[in-house]
Amino acid sequence: MAKSSSVEKNKKRIKLSKKYQEKRKKLKKIVMNKKINLNERFLAAQKLAKLPKNSAKSRIRNRCEITGRPHGYYRKLKMSRIALRELASMGKIPGMTKSSW
Repeated sequence: MAKSSSVEKNKKRIKLSKKYQEKRKKLKKIVMNKKINLNERFLAAQKLAKLPKNSAKSRIRNRCEITGRPHGYYRKLKMSRIALRELASMGKIPGMTKSSW
């Protein structure tokens, strides 16, 4: 099990990211548009810099829904390889069995 503080910090980042998503998208569009004059683009970049750092989507860490583990994460299943193996061994995942030979 991961540290609960790390899991909570990541949840806070997800929440902030959703809150500022539209604002960040609009400001980035202005900054990246070369047709807009330099002064307006600079002002947009300053506004973007004033937003919380944790509202950036790249700050979010993929974590297991069950254990909070950050490594060995399967995006499709939203869980780590260890949690997946445990659930498969217990027979909780339909169609998946522990392989042995």
